Amino acid sequence: MLNGHVVIVTGGATGIGRGIAGVLTEKGARVAIVQAEMAQAQAAAETLPGARGFSADIRYREQVEAMVTAVVAEFGRVDALVNNAAVVGRAAVSPFLSTPPEQVEQILDVNLLGTIWCCQAVARHWVATQQAGNIVNIASTGAFAAQELASIYCASKAAQVGLARSMALELAAHRIRVNTVAPGDILTETCANIGEELQDSGSSGLYVRRTPLGRRGSPQDIGHAVAYLLSPEAGFVTGAVIQADGGLLTY
Repeated sequence: MLNGHVVIVTGGATGIGRGIAGVLTEKGARVAIVQAEMAQAQAAAETLPGARGFSADIRYREQVEAMVTAVVAEFGRVDALVNNAAVVGRAAVSPFLSTPPEQVEQILDVNLLGTIWCCQAVARHWVATQQAGNIVNIASTGAFAAQELASIYCASKAAQVGLARSMALELAAHRIRVNTVAPGDILTETCANIGEELQDSGSSGLYVRRTPLGRRGSPQDIGHAVAYLLSPEAGFVTGAVIQADGGLLTY
């Protein structure tokens, strides 16, 4: 399905990103795993056939541009970008009225600005080389449904959705498709370590997660949604949002 495609996955060493990277390699892609810490990226890449680790703190445009240059130098090309890196879990939870400026900046710098820098760097490369391309933003059901004590996080994810839709319109003439996957309740190591009150009954215990399919999603579930959007079978899909949430947003 994706034989030989070179795909950059930011935050690809852990959580949902690791699931995405694993599925894409199973589909034949060569994956560039990007983390702020090179050792973490390399350790994950060593477990996946054809993968390579790269370092970039996506908050900083210069590091992103250097990373894209390095990926092209290593693989000879880049075919797709998956913007998965994000501030999540306990680091993204705080009462709105008391969220400190540094936490606001951290969430927005990674979740939104980092996505913008990655999209610009990769899309500019494609336009300059007249190559078609493919971008998938990993947002959240929080982009569409309020999550208590996560207002800044939800705002950043809603912005990712709006960004992808506008980019899809603007970049279509360059044969660049841009789509979004909005995961629901996904069980990752981050979720497993943030405390039972956050795992099972929402950030404050005032709501209970209800997924109609009766289970929590896996990182691989998100990986399969991404693989579809990157595949030729999705060649007429752009500006779309796949809600990979087990029906969570049907409520």
